[in-house]
Amino acid sequence: MRQCSIVATTTAFSPDPSCVFPIVVRLAKLKLAGFKTFVDPTTVLTPGNLVGVVGPNGCGKSNIIDAVRWVLGESRASALRGGSMMDVIFNGSTTRKPVSRASVELVFDNAEGRAAGQWKPYAEVAVKRVLDRSGESTYYINGMQVRRKDVIDLFLGTGLGPRAYAIIEQGMISRIIEAKPEEIRGFLEEAAGVTKYRERRKETEGRLSDARDNLTRLDDIRNELGQQIGKLEGQAAVAEKYRQLTTSLSERQNLLWLLKRNEARAERGRLMEELADATRRIDADSTRLQELEGQLETARDAQFAANEGVQQAQSALFAASSELTRLEGELARLRDSRRILESRLAQLERDDAQWRSQLENLAAEGERWQGLLDNAALRAEQAEGRHAELSERLPEAEEAQHSADAAAAAVRRELNQAEQQIRVEEAHRVSSERTLDTLAQRRTRLQQEQASVQAPDLAAVAEREAALAEIEDALAQRQADLSDAQGQLPGAQQALKQALEAERQAQRHATELRARREALVQLQSKVQVQGQLGDWLKRHRLDGLKPLWQRIRVEAGWELALEAVLRERLAALPADDGRAALAALGDKVPGAFAFLLADAPAVDDGCPAPDGLRPLAELVGADGELTGVLTTWLARVFVADDLGVWLDRRDELPPGARLVSRDGRLLSRHALIHYAPDSRTHGVIERQREIDQLGAEVNAAQDAAGLARERVGEAEAFATRLQDALGSLRRDVQSLQARVHAEQVDVLKLNQARARYEERCGQIDRDLGEIAHTEQSERDRLMRAETELERSRELAELQRGRLDAAEAVCRERESSLRETRALEQALARELQEARHSERECASKLDDISRNRALAAEQLERTAEELAERRESLLEIDEVSVAAALQDALALRETREVALAASRNTLEGANGLLRGLEEDRLRTEHAAAPQRERVADLRLRVQASELAEAQHAARLEEGEADEAALLPLLTADLKEISLQREVGRLGREIAELGPVNLAALDELKAASARKNYLDVQTEDLVGAIETLEDAIRRIDRETREQLQETYNTVNHHFGSLFPMLFGGGEARLVLTGDEILDAGISIVAQPPGKKNSSIQLLSGGEKALTAIALVFSMFQLNPAPFCMLDEVDAPLDDSNTERYCQMVKRMSAQTQFVFISHSKITMEIAQQLVGVTMQERGVSRVVEVDIEEALRLAETVAA
Repeated sequence: MRQCSIVATTTAFSPDPSCVFPIVVRLAKLKLAGFKTFVDPTTVLTPGNLVGVVGPNGCGKSNIIDAVRWVLGESRASALRGGSMMDVIFNGSTTRKPVSRASVELVFDNAEGRAAGQWKPYAEVAVKRVLDRSGESTYYINGMQVRRKDVIDLFLGTGLGPRAYAIIEQGMISRIIEAKPEEIRGFLEEAAGVTKYRERRKETEGRLSDARDNLTRLDDIRNELGQQIGKLEGQAAVAEKYRQLTTSLSERQNLLWLLKRNEARAERGRLMEELADATRRIDADSTRLQELEGQLETARDAQFAANEGVQQAQSALFAASSELTRLEGELARLRDSRRILESRLAQLERDDAQWRSQLENLAAEGERWQGLLDNAALRAEQAEGRHAELSERLPEAEEAQHSADAAAAAVRRELNQAEQQIRVEEAHRVSSERTLDTLAQRRTRLQQEQASVQAPDLAAVAEREAALAEIEDALAQRQADLSDAQGQLPGAQQALKQALEAERQAQRHATELRARREALVQLQSKVQVQGQLGDWLKRHRLDGLKPLWQRIRVEAGWELALEAVLRERLAALPADDGRAALAALGDKVPGAFAFLLADAPAVDDGCPAPDGLRPLAELVGADGELTGVLTTWLARVFVADDLGVWLDRRDELPPGARLVSRDGRLLSRHALIHYAPDSRTHGVIERQREIDQLGAEVNAAQDAAGLARERVGEAEAFATRLQDALGSLRRDVQSLQARVHAEQVDVLKLNQARARYEERCGQIDRDLGEIAHTEQSERDRLMRAETELERSRELAELQRGRLDAAEAVCRERESSLRETRALEQALARELQEARHSERECASKLDDISRNRALAAEQLERTAEELAERRESLLEIDEVSVAAALQDALALRETREVALAASRNTLEGANGLLRGLEEDRLRTEHAAAPQRERVADLRLRVQASELAEAQHAARLEEGEADEAALLPLLTADLKEISLQREVGRLGREIAELGPVNLAALDELKAASARKNYLDVQTEDLVGAIETLEDAIRRIDRETREQLQETYNTVNHHFGSLFPMLFGGGEARLVLTGDEILDAGISIVAQPPGKKNSSIQLLSGGEKALTAIALVFSMFQLNPAPFCMLDEVDAPLDDSNTERYCQMVKRMSAQTQFVFISHSKITMEIAQQLVGVTMQERGVSRVVEVDIEEALRLAETVAA
C-alpha cells in the first residue's frame, strides 16, 4: 500500500512526451476492409496536402470520415450514423454476403524520423482498429496490440481524437455554432492541448479518492486491532499458565515412561539367562542328531550308487531295443525302394516309345506346310503388281474432284453472302420497326408518369424533423438519468457491502460471547461433580442440589475473601434432615464437605466495626432463608484493603474479630492466615458473575445482529430498487434509441423522396427529348434497309443459277472417283490376304520345328533316367541287414539280465536307509519339549524388548532428556504416585477450559501489524497531501495554458472572420470568471449587421463563422490532418472561393482531406479521390492526381 501511494504521487502530473503526437508527420494513406460499404480491401492514398473526395450522393464518401473517427477510438454508434457498433461491419447486399469483421488503418509518413518518443525509428506510424462479430475491438500501433486508451493518448492535444475539432462531418458546422458554451470550451481545451491534463487530473483524483478510502479502511483496521490486542492480552496470560502446566505434565509423564523402560530392561536380562540354559540342553540333543545324520548320509550315498546302476542298465537296454527297431525299419524300407524302382523303369520304357512316334509325325507335317508357304508367296507377288498400277491413276481422279468442289464452293460462298445480306437488312428493318414501337410506348409511359408524379409533402418533412429533435431531447434526458443512476450504484453496492460486513462482525461477536458463556457454564457445572467427591454425591443422590455459592451474590473483587472465610462451607448443600446428612458423612467422604442446616434460628453475635472497616456481610447478598445463616457465619468478620495497616493495631480488634483482604488473607489478634484456594470452589462466584454478564452481552449482541440484518435488508432493497431503475432506464434508452433511429430513417426517406422527385422530373424531360431524336434516326435507318434488301434479293437469284451448274460437274467427277477407290480397295484386300497366308505358313513351320526339338530332348532325358534307375536297383542289399537284426536280438537279452541284478542291489540299500530314518525321528521327538520351552522364552524376551522399545519410543516422542530425569528417579519413587501426579496435572489443565495457544503469537503479530499500519497511515497522509498539491499544480498550469490559448484563438478569430466575410467583426466571450469552469459564447457581426445573437445569422453565415473558429484553432495548434465533409454545402460561389483560399493557405501547415460537390472546391485539390458504387451496396475508389493529369495533358497537346 505504501508503494502504491508513492507511485501515485510521482506519476500524477509528469507529462509523457511519447503520448504527444507530433504535427510534423502527415497522413500517407487510409486502408479499409469490411467497413460499412467498403467491403473489399481498399486503400485511399493522400500524397498531397489538399485531397478532395468526390462522388454522387449515397456512394459512401462520408464513410471515409466515419472510418477515420472510428479508428481514432470513437465508441458511440450514433456518432458513426449507426444504431449499434455492429453496423460498421458490412452486412451484405443483394450480391454480396456479410463479412465477419471490419478493419481500418491510418498510416502516417515518418520518413524523416520526426515522430517523437518510441515511434521515431519507424518510417511509418500505422494506427489500426479491428472489430469482429463478437463485439470485441482490437487496436494496433505499428502491428503491436495496444489499448484504446493508448490510441486516444497518442492524439491528445493534437486536435484529433474521437470527438476533436479536426474532423468535421456533415452537420457539425451547425452544431459548433449552436453548441452550448461549455461544449465550445471543450473544443478550445482540445486546441490548447490541456485535455491530457484533464485526463491526468481525473486519474489523480481517482488515486486521491483511493488513498482516502485506504486511509479510512486503515483507521477501521487499527481500531479493530486495538480491541483485538486487549482481548489477546488476557488470553495470552491463560496460554502462559497452560504452557507451564503442560511442561510439568510432560516432565512427570516422561519420568513415568523412563521408570517403565528400566523395569522392562531388567526383565529382559533375567529371561536371557534362562534362555541360555535351555539352549545348552538342546545342543546335546543336536550332537546325537548330527551323528545320525552322518550315518543317513552314508546310506543315502549307497542308495544313490545302486540307483545309478539301475539307471545305467535301463539305458543300455533301451539302446539295444532302439537298434533292433532301427534295423527292422531299414529292412522294410529297402523292400519298398525295390518295388518303386521296378515300377518307374516300366513307365520310362513306355514314354520312350511314345516320343519316337511323335517325332515321325512332325516330320511329315513339316513337308506339307512348306508347300503351302510357296503357293502363298506367288499370290502375294501378283496382287502387289496390280495394286501399284491402280494407285498411280487415283491422284488424277482426286485432283479433278477437288477442282470441281472448289468452283462450287466459291459460287456457294457468293450465294451465302447475298443471303446473309438479305437477312441483315431484314433484321435492320424489323429492328427499326420494333424500336419505333418501343419508343412510342416509352413516350406514352413517360407522359403518363409525368402526369402522375406528385411532389413530396414538405410539411411532413418538417413535422418529422421536429419529432426527431423532441425524441433526441428525451433520449439525452434519459441518458443523463441513467448516468446519475449508474453513479449512485457503486455507493449502494458499497453500502450493502458495509452492511454485510457489519452483520458478519455482529454475528461473529455474538458467537464468540455465546461460546465463552457456554464454556464457563460447562466448567461451572463440572466443579461440583468432578473427581471422587462427584461419585460420592451421585451415590447419595446429592448431585442435583444447588451449592451455596450459586445462591449468593458478592461485590466484585471480594470473592476470594469470602472463600477464605467460608472455605468448604461455600460449597455447602442444603439438608432438610440433619440425621440423614450425618449418616451420609459416615460413608467415607473423599474430601472436605459441608451441609447447610437452615432450620436453626440465627444468632446475632456481631460487634461494632472498627474505624474505617466494613462487615463482610454487607458485601454479600442472598435469599431470605439464607440471610440468618450467612449473618452467623460472617459475624465479627470485617474487610480491609490493606492488612499491613492493622498489624500493629490488631490489639484494637474486638475479641473474636477477624479482618480479611481481597487476596484472601485473614488477620486476628493472634494469627495471620494465608488461604490456599480449593480447586473445587475457587473462582466459582466470579465465574458465575461473568456468566450472568456474558448472558446480558449475548442478548445485546443478538439484538445488534438483528439490527444489522435489518440494515442489510434495507441496503439490499435499495440496491435492488436501483438495479430495477437502471434496467428500466436502459430499456427506455434502448427504446428511445430505436425511435430516434426510426425517425432518422423516416426523415432520410422523406428527403430522399424529395430528391428523387426532382431528379425524376428532370430525367423524364431529358428522356422525352432523347426519344424524339431517336425516332427520327430509326425512320432513316428503316428506309435504307428496305432499299438494300431489294438489291440483295436480285443478286441472290443470279448466284443460285451458277451454283446448279457447278454442282452437276461435281457429281459427275465424284462418281468416277468412287469407282476408282472401290477397285483400289479390292486389290488392297487381296494383297493383304496373300500376305496373311504367307505369315501363317511360316509360323506353323516354326511351331513344328520347336516340337521336333522338344521330342528329341525328351528321348535323351528318358534314356539317362533308365540307366540311373537300373544301377540303383542293383545296389539294394537285403541279406546284410537281416544278419545285423539277429545280432541285435541277442544283445537285448544279455542287458535284461544285468538290469534285474541292479534292481536287487537297490532294494538292500533302501532297507538300510529306512532303519536310520526311524532312529533319527525317535531322537527328535525326545528333544521337542525342550525346544518348546526355548521358543516360549524367546517370545517372552521379545515381549520385554518390545515393551522397552515402546517406552523408549514414547520418551523419544516426548523429547525427554534422560540425563536430567535420572536424578529424579529415586528409589522411593513409585509408579502409582507418578500416575496420580500426571492425572492431577491433567485435571488442572482441563479446568483452564478452552485455551487459545496461539494467543501469544497472535498478540505479537497483531502488535507488529498495528505498528506497520501506523506507518502506512503516516505514508497515506503524506501521499494525500502530495496528490492534492499535484491537483493544484495541474489546475494552475491548465488555467494559464487555457487562458493563453483563449487569448490567441480569440485574436485569430477576430482576424480570420473579416477575411472570410470581407469585413465585420467577431470575438469569443467568457460566460464566467473562472476559465476552467466558464463557458465560451460566440459573438459575430457580419459587415453591415449588428446582430445581438448568433442564432439570427443565415445558414451560410453560421457556416463561415464556424469555419473561422475552427481555422483559428488550427493556427494555434495545427492538427496532423483535417477532414471536412461538405462544409461548403451552404455557401454560395463567392463565399466558397474565400473558403477555398483559406483552406489553400492553411494547407501549408495542415493536410486537408475534404468532401465536396462544389466544382470551385474541387479545383484547389492536388489529388481527387472518386468514390463510386457501380455494384449496389459496395463502394470503390478511383484516384486522380490533378497535377500529374495536367502535365500529361500538356505533353499530349505539345
